[in-house]
Order: sequence, then structure tokens, then C-alpha cells
Amino acid sequence: MNVLAIDTSNYVMGVAVIRDGAVAGEYVTNIKKNHSIRLMPAIDQVMKETSMMPSDLDRIAVAHGPGSYTGVRIGLTTAKTMAWSLGIPVVGVSSLEAVARQGAFFQGYVCPFFDARRGLVYTGLYRSDMTIEKDETNVLMEDWLHQLKELDEPVLLLSQDIAVHEEKIVEILGDQAVLPKAPYHYARPAIIASVAEEKEPGPLHDLVPNYLRIPEAEAKWLEQQEK
Repeated sequence: MNVLAIDTSNYVMGVAVIRDGAVAGEYVTNIKKNHSIRLMPAIDQVMKETSMMPSDLDRIAVAHGPGSYTGVRIGLTTAKTMAWSLGIPVVGVSSLEAVARQGAFFQGYVCPFFDARRGLVYTGLYRSDMTIEKDETNVLMEDWLHQLKELDEPVLLLSQDIAVHEEKIVEILGDQAVLPKAPYHYARPAIIASVAEEKEPGPLHDLVPNYLRIPEAEAKWLEQQEK
């Protein structure tokens, strides 16, 4: 199976191609540049470097959130448009799960998270076999850390935003928190592609963003309508 994976759901942008179970090519950046401008050139480059034609693809995988509202939409729109035009299925993979799988060989709980501002995070909790222990949620980081503290077991924390919350993590969890080096905190698009190989695709138009919370502008609009 040949799979193209796309991840623009957060600050990091990634594109990968898996050919018959092997990683043929992977492109990942962590720089402050617009995903909407850079995504298609990145896809084109990886496809060319791996000698793949669009017609060679069997499915497309995409990280569908949570994360940046705009970033999630860019990735989903691109993936669904390509899949529709090629007549192939598209598979959505949780952006949090994609990060959690970086800790698949850790013997303990794995906690991926993304900063959601104002002390909030998008997060969830996985066991080492990647089964879900606590469902994905949007929660105050301090409250979440106290929940993790009650587990009384080691927790591997993975996030591109680790520096934002590291002080609070250490303060509440102490030695219970396991904080790896930088490369482990970023989702790899090749892993997203691998996960997508194992999932059953659903209808194209049923795949929607997983925001976990509505955008602030929409929340304010709804609040105004209630007055």
C-alpha cells in the first residue's frame, strides 16, 4: 500500500510517503512560515524525490486535530481534495495520537498535549500499547496535571509546547514526569501514514476537523445571540 501523509495541524509541518510498508520519504519542518503556502510544494518535492505519481497512491492520511484551527483546515482541505480528485480514500488520524506514538515503547503512561492558551491544553492519556486511558479533552493544564498525579505512575509527557508548561509539570509531578529530549516531542508524518494503513477509511465527507472546542470567534457570536 502506498500512503501520503499530511500534518499541518500545529506549528510543525510534515509530509511523508510510505511505499509498501517502507518509509520512502519524509519532510518535517518546525519554522514560522505559512503552511498554506508551503504544503503543496512540500508534497510535490517528496513525491518527486520518491519517484511517486499521484496515481500510485492508494490512500491519503491526515492529522485532523486538535491543534491550530487554520492549520487543521489546511491539512484536511488539501487531503480531502486530493483524495476526491484521485478517487482514493482519506483517513484521519488524531494529532494527539500522532505525538503519543513517539512514546510507544515507553513502559508507562504517555501524555501528548498542545498548548491551547490561557492555561489550557489539548491533551489525552495513552497506555504504552497506545490504547486510550483518558479521552482527548481541552482542560486547564494545572487541573490535568493533578489528575496525572493521582495515577502515581511514571508519565511520559510529549509536546512541541513542552517549554511553555515545563515548570508547572515539574512542580506538580516531580519525578513522576518523564521529559525526553526535543526530537521525541514532534509528530512524524510517517507514523501518521503507518497508523492510517491500519484504519478503515470512512466516507470522504464524514471526515471533519477535531477541534475539541469551538473557535473563540464562534463562541463570542453564540454568546451574543443568547443576549
